Amino acid sequence: MDKALFETEISVLTQAQATLAATELDKAQYLHALAELTHHYQRLMREMHRLIRHSDRTEAELNTVNTKLQELSAELQYKARHDPLTGALNRGAVFEQAQTHLSAAPMSLIMLDIDHFKRINDTFGHPTGDAVIQELIERLRTAVGKHGDIGRVGGEEFTILLPNMSLDQSSQLAEYIRHLLANQPFDCIATEYTVTASFGISWSPFKTDFEHAYARADAALYRAKQQGRNQVVSAANPDQLTAPHA
Repeated sequence: MDKALFETEISVLTQAQATLAATELDKAQYLHALAELTHHYQRLMREMHRLIRHSDRTEAELNTVNTKLQELSAELQYKARHDPLTGALNRGAVFEQAQTHLSAAPMSLIMLDIDHFKRINDTFGHPTGDAVIQELIERLRTAVGKHGDIGRVGGEEFTILLPNMSLDQSSQLAEYIRHLLANQPFDCIATEYTVTASFGISWSPFKTDFEHAYARADAALYRAKQQGRNQVVSAANPDQLTAPHA
């Protein structure tokens, strides 16, 4: 490949690969890298059509670059929407996905927070704390299946988006998950330490703003913690809006 001809694209690929290798960048940085890839991908496509007429070898090389660009684009788009530790939706993607659901159907929202998570980190170390979060997400995936979307919106705080699910159904699911966590020791902790979580639930009708749904579930979660933790509390009134916890 003529390096002078494709010097800019090579530079963009190098920068994208460095971005892809990073684990602590924010969504805007991944999206910027994705935008740069898209711009240069379009230029490469135009150049490819011109060069194909002159060289079969150039065609093969450009196809290779094209494939690499598409792979990097897909990976960057994934990293822009997913939590690097667990693969769950990140906070921004949760809000986007939830609003998409609510634009088409009613939705239940489950929020859960691991009880006394700092104690886990202090007792067993941060690597074990990370392992607890990963194992919890796997248990959520098993329990929720294809019925909802799982997100990580804070260090030890998670959401489950459940379109077309009633408040009673989502409460039953939350209670099942609560038992699943509290009654089955975590494989990543060698001792019999019990990991529990507190749950807050809201149900919202079609076309509700997600900020409203989130605030009500957050307030219910706060009440669950105030009332002793390791329990499920529902925001039964869709019009109720109380201050979220700090």
